[in-house]
Amino acid sequence: MRTEMGAGARTLLYARVLWELIRYDLLLSCLGLRGVRPRQSRRAPVPGAGSAGIESAIVEAVRSVAPFYWKPIRCLQRSIVTARLMRQQGVLAEVVIGYRAAPFFSHAWVEIAGRVANDSPMYQRRLQVLERL
Repeated sequence: MRTEMGAGARTLLYARVLWELIRYDLLLSCLGLRGVRPRQSRRAPVPGAGSAGIESAIVEAVRSVAPFYWKPIRCLQRSIVTARLMRQQGVLAEVVIGYRAAPFFSHAWVEIAGRVANDSPMYQRRLQVLERL
């Protein structure tokens, strides 16, 4: 990522990640989960978008900013923020929420064309899909 993206572009991406984290918290506190759900009208894919470079840059930016956020970031918030940023770049990213019934466990991750983008593919194999956003 560091060789593909200049310092100014990286700083701007980090600022956008921070804004999206704050936006998520504000919408969640004001409107609940319906406030953070993506709207049905998704942005059309941009030709040439979705390169592995931009995908990995966004995932790395979210990972880099998360430790400096003032509260813990859970998997759903991280995944929604990652997917929003990817969609803004024309990447067809999808938030997947999965679960295991016994013992109960749930987790959220981002998929692009069926491939896990921001987490371990293990979750995709071991959890049942509850919802795709």
